[in-house]
Amino acid sequence: MEKVLIIEDDKDISELISIHISDMNFEIDKAFDGKTGLLKALNNTYKFILLDIRLPFVDGFEICKKVRQEKINTPILMLTSKSEEIDKVLGLEIGADDYITKPFSVRELIARVKAVLRRVEISKQPQEDNDKQIKNGELFINVGMRIVEIDKKRIELSPKEFDLLVLLASNPGKTFTRMSLLNQVWGYEFEGFEHTVNSHINRLRTKIESNLNQPEYILTTWGVGYKFREN
Repeated sequence: MEKVLIIEDDKDISELISIHISDMNFEIDKAFDGKTGLLKALNNTYKFILLDIRLPFVDGFEICKKVRQEKINTPILMLTSKSEEIDKVLGLEIGADDYITKPFSVRELIARVKAVLRRVEISKQPQEDNDKQIKNGELFINVGMRIVEIDKKRIELSPKEFDLLVLLASNPGKTFTRMSLLNQVWGYEFEGFEHTVNSHINRLRTKIESNLNQPEYILTTWGVGYKFREN
């Protein structure tokens, strides 16, 4: 049976989540502080992680960052307070896949979990796509191996940076709006988080562009969004 990690210091909330997630045929692993949760996340394999932000010892943001730094792609759903909108933005920018706002209904919890798991399955491309390689100038991408090189030098990208780059590079010359990129890479269909796209584009450019003042690969379509240069 696949395992799910719940990192939540409120034992009542943790128990409520556990009851309903276990009904989805998952085995539950719990941590009630950030230090324990981080160790579990780094040393075990989980189907997904439900991660509270406000935790003793190590907060949820730090846990998410360290998990992504270790190139662990386990889906992370962050638990945020309703009044703290900035938490949602920061969570998405450091690599969380979705968030659930407290207080939440059981129906919303299950819907969010299913949506994230659905996106994970969709992202598991068929073998022919996994064999796909993209070459544009000095940029080389091996999609299946998740390898990016510039002038034969390996470039380390976060999971979302890689997905964003592949989407753009697979459609050279096509302009994507920020909302379209947000929807296709993060799966969000609402306004207000477009600057998450901007911050990822900026980080991508610092890693693959030789001159940030004159980007060679990721181009801005002023007033609309972004596009990848044509071959």
